[in-house]
Amino acid sequence: MTADAIQPRIIVIRLSSLGDVALTVPVYRSLKAHWPGCRISVLVKPAFASVLEGHPSVDEVIPFTGLFDALRRIRRGGFTHLLDLHGTFRSRVLRALSGVPNQAAYRKDALARRLFVIAGWPTPRLSRHTLDRYLESLAAWGIRSSRRLTLGDARAAPLARPRPGAPGPGAPRDAGAQRVLVMQTAFLGDATLTVPLCRAVKSALPGCRVTVVTRPDCEELFRSSPWVNECWVDDKRSGGSLRRLALRLKRGRFDIALVPHRSLRSALAARLARIPERIGFSASPLSGLFFTRIIPFTWGMHDLERNLSLLLPLAPSLDGTEAAGDPVYLQPDPEAARAVEARLAGAGLGKGAPLVGLHPGSVWATKRWPLERYAALAARLMREDGARVALIGGPGDAALCAQVARRAEGALDLSGSTSLAELIALMPRLSLFVTNDSGPMHIATASGVPTLAFFGPTTRELGFFPYGPKHRVLEKDLNCRPCGLHGSRACPHGHFLCMKLISIEEALANAREMMGSPGPLPASRERETERQVGA
Repeated sequence: MTADAIQPRIIVIRLSSLGDVALTVPVYRSLKAHWPGCRISVLVKPAFASVLEGHPSVDEVIPFTGLFDALRRIRRGGFTHLLDLHGTFRSRVLRALSGVPNQAAYRKDALARRLFVIAGWPTPRLSRHTLDRYLESLAAWGIRSSRRLTLGDARAAPLARPRPGAPGPGAPRDAGAQRVLVMQTAFLGDATLTVPLCRAVKSALPGCRVTVVTRPDCEELFRSSPWVNECWVDDKRSGGSLRRLALRLKRGRFDIALVPHRSLRSALAARLARIPERIGFSASPLSGLFFTRIIPFTWGMHDLERNLSLLLPLAPSLDGTEAAGDPVYLQPDPEAARAVEARLAGAGLGKGAPLVGLHPGSVWATKRWPLERYAALAARLMREDGARVALIGGPGDAALCAQVARRAEGALDLSGSTSLAELIALMPRLSLFVTNDSGPMHIATASGVPTLAFFGPTTRELGFFPYGPKHRVLEKDLNCRPCGLHGSRACPHGHFLCMKLISIEEALANAREMMGSPGPLPASRERETERQVGA
């Protein structure tokens, strides 16, 4: 009997950083699609085992505690296939001594990468993303692979594990059991990606009443949503206690709690409030103590779709159409829209020339494309394309935006002076939004604005890229990416190549394509534009 005639037992080796482990997720999905009955074990460092625990395509996570212990477990595991996604001397030793008959390996090209980082010498191999090379390694076994996970892929796996006494998926539901709580106390981007879940709840449970618990700075986002009946603020920074929150939730007499925020505090509050049905992600080994239904947190899926997967126990037929295409989830408040129009008109920004929004800020310094490049991009869009530019950001971005505005004379600086409601109202006026990986990026995509995003320390595979086909991400394939789930204060390697390699010309070409701009204006019109914007 050939190896392909049985259901393989596969050991995957990936002994690197958090980001590298997260990028392997589509590999497991592709293996399961090719061999539905296969068993997949993954050897990872103990610190990153939680990334894969509970994943629907991973059957076993083996913490790496040493070379000899790992070799012993592999040799005793009865594995038929070994996939090396690490590509180092240590993993090659494990392959050579494992005794596993069918082997495939990721080609790391370590020397080529080192020469590129040190001397800037490019090679064709480095033009492919790390994830693409991971998936390429499966070709040795005749496996066709897909880069992206979808809601349908998640539903095919045993996602929900109801606790005793909880109703099964699709079970008849009391018509009065329609008070639904959604707990999202994370940052603006996470909150924005929760709005589609609220809409899907209204669709799956007609007549229900949706209450959202969120941070003070995200309150306007949900209050303006037609799919949210009421919004409660949980101000953790101002001493909002867990006990007070739990008591308020208990008084709300909720029937269902959906917890997209992987927060111990949120999960515990829902449990203390004794909400009968509590659905959340498998964020930690303690998840089973708080939730009646546990949904594996799946890397490789966009966060919008991950959030929708919380509804699968209540709506098994959910097929992802709620997230299809380029849906618009945010609707401007009429009063805020009037205020925005008045301000733009006062600045001479009528509805004639295209208006481009630029967001050069971020909480994390390594997520910011260099400010001088934002300034040069703004100046060229105004001078060469006849566009108008508005700089967007919160109070923390004001100093940065002021520097960009000084270098790009004629740009309107709105940073630190618009409310969240006004930011949402501004978005439909934009022809394009250029941004770092940030909360306003998700505001733009949820408003239907074509969005061009710069990704440096983070990557698309972490699930927070601009959602929809008309948006683009500019990023560079470097072995050090991603260097974490978020950015950092400084580049861990000191070179910051992930952002420095994204050129002004590349950004300008993509911006023009996305706006449908014909390119630089004729010389006479350029001079007129220069006089108008003071370039």
